[in-house]
Amino acid sequence: MFDLVEKHKRLIQVILGLIIIPFAFFGLEAYTRGRSNAEDVAAVDGASISQREFTEELRQQQERMRRLVGPGVDPAAFDTADMRRGVLDAMINQRVISAEAARARLMVSKARLDEVIGGIPAFQKDGRFDPETAKLLLRAQNLTEEAFVESLRRDIRLEQIGRSVAAGAIQSREVAARLVALEEQTREIAEAVISAQPFLSQVKIDEATLKSHYEANLAEFRTPEAVKAEYVVLSAEQLGAQEPVSEAELKAAYDARVSQYRQDEQRRASHILIQIATDAKAEDRQAARKKADEILAQVRKSPARFAELAKQYSQDTGSAERGGDLGLFGHGMMAKPFEDAADKLRENEISDVVESEFGYHIIRLTGIQPGKTRTLDEVRAELSAELARQKGTRRFAEAAEAFSNTVYEQSDSLQPAAEKFKLKVQTSDWIGRSPPEPKSALANAKLLGALFSPDSIKFRRNTDAIEIAPNVLVAARVLEHRPVAQRKFEEVRAEIEAVLRRSEAAKLAKTDGEARLARLQKGEDAGIKWGPARSVSRRNPGGLDAQTLRSVLAVDPAKLPAHTGAMKGEEGYALYRVIKVAEAAPEAQAAKAAAERQAQAAGAQQYEAYVASLRARAKIAINTANLEKK
Repeated sequence: MFDLVEKHKRLIQVILGLIIIPFAFFGLEAYTRGRSNAEDVAAVDGASISQREFTEELRQQQERMRRLVGPGVDPAAFDTADMRRGVLDAMINQRVISAEAARARLMVSKARLDEVIGGIPAFQKDGRFDPETAKLLLRAQNLTEEAFVESLRRDIRLEQIGRSVAAGAIQSREVAARLVALEEQTREIAEAVISAQPFLSQVKIDEATLKSHYEANLAEFRTPEAVKAEYVVLSAEQLGAQEPVSEAELKAAYDARVSQYRQDEQRRASHILIQIATDAKAEDRQAARKKADEILAQVRKSPARFAELAKQYSQDTGSAERGGDLGLFGHGMMAKPFEDAADKLRENEISDVVESEFGYHIIRLTGIQPGKTRTLDEVRAELSAELARQKGTRRFAEAAEAFSNTVYEQSDSLQPAAEKFKLKVQTSDWIGRSPPEPKSALANAKLLGALFSPDSIKFRRNTDAIEIAPNVLVAARVLEHRPVAQRKFEEVRAEIEAVLRRSEAAKLAKTDGEARLARLQKGEDAGIKWGPARSVSRRNPGGLDAQTLRSVLAVDPAKLPAHTGAMKGEEGYALYRVIKVAEAAPEAQAAKAAAERQAQAAGAQQYEAYVASLRARAKIAINTANLEKK
């Protein structure tokens, strides 16, 4: 399969649309096993979902979430009951859809597979599909070529079904138009905040209340569990730096791509344009030409006034204000008659009137930047960095498995792995289960979860080698462990008092704000000083949270000005005055985008209903105990 892609020798651009091809798949067990057992998580029409398959998919989903939201998240958020059930539901959906694809006898041609594989960026080298890179990367993920292709074929079939079902959704034009109108509707509001700050002096918290709050919220006043750890980082960047790029390699790479460093001649010109429509009548063309000739006569008489005359007469609004300056342009960037005329001019020479599809031009050539080829010395730094990255990526694909095996097999120390791969063993400060600063190599939810596992804490064993970023593996080991400790009431008394006082002050601000709101709604003066007016809408909430925005949008537009209010947390209570409602008709582009969003929503609903119908017909059994097993 990969050899066939290589023979085509072409760069393939593929848009997969509804799916992103993942780099690790479920495997083929779902297609070869026909009955479930006590260790399975679920079964769909007799085909089991094993604990291993489920765990691997959960790991992949957790990693996708980590990349989406960033490293600064609590590891516990990645392994909740809801998430585990969500992952299992997605796997069940995949099984019932795959079964439907098989019944429908959907086929994926070799040409389609070649096209998709060739377009996967991870399989490319210098912008082209590279079989060796693909094989190395698959090997690093413990995937055979055949398993990868089969999984890819399955995903393409699922995409075909998803597209066809979603495309069949019919959205009512009337409903879509109303939804677009509501989305585009804007409301002009003014805001006034009843601050909680002035009410702080009125709040008194007695000792019994403080202690009661402490006893009821003991978990909030604990020193979190923490560890000190040592770790090693294996990355493509480090491996590339260990083997410097030689001068011979630089020279060979430069000679192979010297055409990329060629900079063609560029010219700079100014012009004065008298526009003519493509369907202009003969008399209109004659009038435009006459005007251009008159302007040319003025330019010939006073060449130094070219910029002034361009500002006065040119109908190219983009360049007129700059004295007609068009900046630098290369071959093929201008209309051909314009380019041909500019090519014949010497610097500071002025052309005759030139006709193009845009009208009549008077051109002044203001500069010529000769073409040249950047030398090896000029591109040395960027070319060296690129070659080092390529070396590092290849070495990483080869070393990743050996690194993982070393930290696993010699689990009582990271030193063997460090010595084998010439890495530095680094030591952290105290870190908790919540990731440290994002730049830290330990700021990874899965890695922290492994560090805080009983095996790591009790036996001080190395964690597995965990991918924290593309081409970056980290293994760590606990040096010291500090368990959770309860802080005494005396230590946190001041913190509790400050929190309770702010909370009570906010309640007093709310009471005052609601009383003022009631007076405003009766048409009375409530002594409010409103802030500047601003517009909000469903698409542009203008800083309002979702609940407050709903309150503002719920105001009856037939009775303006109108008022509503909402809490702003400990800051106090906010009053809003709705001044006017604008039912602005959306521009054509906005209307089209909104219609597309409505069509996508309708397609998603159609697809969800389709999957639900497939599930209703399937025989699904879920082993809850195995689902919850961690």
